[in-house]
Amino acid sequence: MSRSTTRTRWRLGLATTALLAATVLVPVPAHAEAVTDYAVTVDPAARGAEIDDTMYGVFFEDINRAADGGLYAELVQNRSFEYSAADNKAYTPLTSWTVDGTAQVLDDAGRLNDRNRAYLSLGAGSSVTNAGYNTGVRVEQGERYDFSVWARAASGGVLTVSLEDAGGVLATARAVTVRKGGWARYRATFTATRSSSEGRLTVASSAATALDMVSLFPRNTYRHEPNGLRKDLAEKIAALHPGFVRFPGGCLVNTGSMQDYGEASGWQRARSYQWKDTVGPVEERAVNSNFWGYNQSYGLGYYEYFRFAEDIGAMPLPVVPALVTGCGQNRAVVDDALLKRHIQDTLDLVEFANGPVTSPWGRKRAQMGHPAPFRLTHLEVGNEENLPAEFFARFQQFRAAIEARYPDVTVVSNSGPDDSGQTFDTAWQLNRDAGVAMVDEHYYNSPQWFLQNNDRYDSYDRGGPKVFLGEYASQGNAFKNGLAEAAYMTGLERNADVVKLASYAPLFANEDYVQWRPDLVWFNNHASWNSANYEVQKLFMTNVGDRVVPSTATGTPSLQGPLTGAVGLSTWATSAAYDDVRVTAANGDTLLSDDFSGDASRWTHTGGGSWSLQDGQYVQTDTAAENTMVVTGDTTWHDYDLRVKATKKSGKEGFLVAFGVKDTGNYYWWNLGGWNNTQSAVEQAVDGGKSTLISKAGSVETGRAYDIDVKVRGRQVTLYLDGQEWGRFTDDKPAEPFRQVVTEDDRTGDMIVKVVNAQSAQARTAIDLGGARVASRARVTTLAAAPDAVNTETGTAVAPATSTFTGVANRFTYTFPANSVTFLRIRQR
Repeated sequence: MSRSTTRTRWRLGLATTALLAATVLVPVPAHAEAVTDYAVTVDPAARGAEIDDTMYGVFFEDINRAADGGLYAELVQNRSFEYSAADNKAYTPLTSWTVDGTAQVLDDAGRLNDRNRAYLSLGAGSSVTNAGYNTGVRVEQGERYDFSVWARAASGGVLTVSLEDAGGVLATARAVTVRKGGWARYRATFTATRSSSEGRLTVASSAATALDMVSLFPRNTYRHEPNGLRKDLAEKIAALHPGFVRFPGGCLVNTGSMQDYGEASGWQRARSYQWKDTVGPVEERAVNSNFWGYNQSYGLGYYEYFRFAEDIGAMPLPVVPALVTGCGQNRAVVDDALLKRHIQDTLDLVEFANGPVTSPWGRKRAQMGHPAPFRLTHLEVGNEENLPAEFFARFQQFRAAIEARYPDVTVVSNSGPDDSGQTFDTAWQLNRDAGVAMVDEHYYNSPQWFLQNNDRYDSYDRGGPKVFLGEYASQGNAFKNGLAEAAYMTGLERNADVVKLASYAPLFANEDYVQWRPDLVWFNNHASWNSANYEVQKLFMTNVGDRVVPSTATGTPSLQGPLTGAVGLSTWATSAAYDDVRVTAANGDTLLSDDFSGDASRWTHTGGGSWSLQDGQYVQTDTAAENTMVVTGDTTWHDYDLRVKATKKSGKEGFLVAFGVKDTGNYYWWNLGGWNNTQSAVEQAVDGGKSTLISKAGSVETGRAYDIDVKVRGRQVTLYLDGQEWGRFTDDKPAEPFRQVVTEDDRTGDMIVKVVNAQSAQARTAIDLGGARVASRARVTTLAAAPDAVNTETGTAVAPATSTFTGVANRFTYTFPANSVTFLRIRQR
């Protein structure tokens, strides 16, 4: 990533005149004794950007068990016996079930229906018990739970359904009589006699019986729908008052087969998320192999997503596949008939959402219980495609078809998986040239990156495509991550004429099934808790305002010295050999020379893997290990050249050469042949979080020795590969900890002064409201905590504190606590 030159910083002493003394009625950390002085100047006469009601929203993807075992309220895991090794190599059709007696999962003509292919044949006098999610089936004393099952018995019989834990009965058992004949649905209701998070649901049969869709649903779901949502999780989303809900992905959308779930395709499990698979009666919906390593039932489908968005007053924003796979798969599907089918499916989706009940898909929506349209206005095609030309050729066909039939629907494109680089630049140029309305950007970077790049959208073309920041996070759930994201969000609001939509990602994580972190909300089978990041998002989302009031602020004094640090070698899922490592100071003095003819005692092993001396080279042999870093040198080294020979021996990727190494979480490395040997990049790690500074497409050949030269001068780094300059960057952009934005709420007339102070010193600030006539009292909401504070199930270290500040005037002083986000709502007269 290119870096702008260092902006001039200055320290502004606050004038002692024309400032009103005031008392700050918010908690100030006892250790925050240092004070830095700032000034904020507001221009209420100037007209800033309008902020849409949909500015902030949420992105839901079924990752970390966010749907089954999460937002979808079903308590039975693998209710339809469809788990398969295709989903996860550890799975069987009886995963989460135990059998007492005889039982067999069958896939034959006796099935419930073609799309629900597996069912259980339970022997007479036998039973099966389900373990639920996490520690078991969660029930709460006094609450009602609806049991249902599809069953078939040649001679009839009785099912005894019980709910127990190790301590005994949780509800009175129910006897369900199964009639002789074909498949039918049977129901019963339990009332829990005590609470437990370790319940087990058992179904016992008096006669040989076929079972499918064994379900236990809490009666008390969000909005009390029979196929509804877990109440506490849905309420956490609703409490954000999101402007939109983006769904269903994410990598679920653009990975796997693009074929349908049918006989012609061999009932493929690993498919892209296709909306028609997810509507209609739940027992007739397809199953799928979730990209994130488990099974997804589609009990939570498009109809439920649309209903939920409507319930919380949010705009639905679905994402459909563009027939170019991403998320490491990177394959363009060449099948014109299949492409046309997906385009038609997308047109049918708009009809399902918006069509009259007289239309085929509008009628389907009405049959599911919602005659009124869902008012779909935005639809995204594709997600993070790494093949921009191939993606855009297909996107244009989707766009043309949608706009021809539904000109009022905004068709959203994307710019790939990163915040910069060749794919990003190419995708943006294609989108600009074609006059695309909106482009989705995604990036996950370190807190430092977010503090450095508050001005990212200041220079975007005001007449070009608008930005949908569909996925972003700062790689952690500590308060320091929330602070960095809050600082960045002030820049999003300042540029609300360009950035029209923004959503943190991912949304949910079940603590026992984690594929990705950080996440906004954490949960298990009995509790849920807000991350520090959630508290930041909620503060912004519930205090947006309707327009930006232009304002300026002074910055933090910054003295940046040269880039310093030791050097290192590493690999990632690859075996590589290194030789002739030499570090030379700018004056020509040798700081390090190692040809590995002796031993490797000067190198410290800080990562994984297996290093050894072999034939005069230092070799890492473990092709499964990630980040196998070995380090040598002095952390005070600066202005030096690092030269090394590197050879890939085997494995998925290339090799990594590190410089500016401070410790295991703070360094730079040149990642050659990364991302499954498809591109090379310089990444910076800050407190363990990585950001990409510069990247290019390219791969590394196995068995070829490469000459690598990294030249560090001040804060500029130039990189040479086999004697040719590969790239350069200057890391001199300060991570500004003091950020602010001011907005106005048309309904209340409030001016909302939003200030982030992401440092360990208090920020004593002179605020000039530019002649605005204001009340003397302000409502204050403050998030303040230690930088490493984390919210957990048992402790909430980061939570909003509300107070009143009585010293407001046209000019006044306010001291913002160290490590804080503060919103002052000031009533204008």
